[in-house]
Amino acid sequence: MSNILEVKNIEKYYGNKTNLTKAIDNISFNVEKGEFVGIMGASGSGKTTLLNCISTIDKVTAGKIIIDGKDITKLKGNNINKFRREELGFIFQDFNLLDTLTAYENIALALTIQKVKPHEIDKRVKEVAQKLEITDTLNKYPYQLSGGQKQRVASSRAIITNPKMVLADEPTRSFRLKISKTIT
Repeated sequence: MSNILEVKNIEKYYGNKTNLTKAIDNISFNVEKGEFVGIMGASGSGKTTLLNCISTIDKVTAGKIIIDGKDITKLKGNNINKFRREELGFIFQDFNLLDTLTAYENIALALTIQKVKPHEIDKRVKEVAQKLEITDTLNKYPYQLSGGQKQRVASSRAIITNPKMVLADEPTRSFRLKISKTIT
């Protein structure tokens, strides 16, 4: 199999010379296509920072992150936005659902941004909702959903675009995923 993700000697620092915090210290690993990877560590050990760097929410201080052969640490401006929109799904720790949108609309948002036709959006939202067993919650707002239902809506939103890779920040809090490899 080939690698979907290569993390090469990345470092991430916050602050300045007088108050420098090293959040990631020279970490490297590879993930093959189709592989599930869990990153474990103590609170404050840099897990979310690592995911934020891989997802281009944050920039590395040093090193490279290569996704499907593309060095994403070199992406800028609209290319970063295009990468996030078309190639990446992200499940946030706190769901990040929009309170003014229904579950259906939260899931459909990713496709709407990609300018997918409405009938295709409807078909795909209903398919993913059925797979994740949330069909009966599609017309509800986030405040009407349980934590597990919110996590499934967030998961649906992350996978609806068929991204090359899905990142999940503490997904087991409300929604269990199979993890086949652990990096510590």
